[in-house]
Amino acid sequence: MALRTYTGSCHCGAVRFEAEVDLEAGTSRCNCSICFKGRFWKAVIPASGLHVLQGEAELASYRFSSHSVCHLFCRRCGIKPFGRVRLQAGDFVAVNVACLDDVDDAVLAALPVQFEDGRHEHWDRAPDVTTHL
Repeated sequence: MALRTYTGSCHCGAVRFEAEVDLEAGTSRCNCSICFKGRFWKAVIPASGLHVLQGEAELASYRFSSHSVCHLFCRRCGIKPFGRVRLQAGDFVAVNVACLDDVDDAVLAALPVQFEDGRHEHWDRAPDVTTHL
């Protein structure tokens, strides 16, 4: 695969977006407290690759810890379609892979996944156990 534009949405459809993502470049799952509890599966893209088509006003934000990530949730259904983060390298969006509406299950099952030990702030390595993530 290569860079492709996917459509996505929250559960109720109030928030709809397009995201330019190369899913084969990698996705990740983390064991930090919010990713773990929400089972967030992300693909990180430049902020310019996300286009909210509808529902920007339906998004609620949540920040914790370092406040560096703006976690965005639909006010109606509670699903997190994406989050925004500013890093030294620029502005990025973490798109929830599970919110992409036009990806076949077989493609999802074959995607590369990197595990991150966010619970211990070791983003460069996997936690000891990953099967539950």
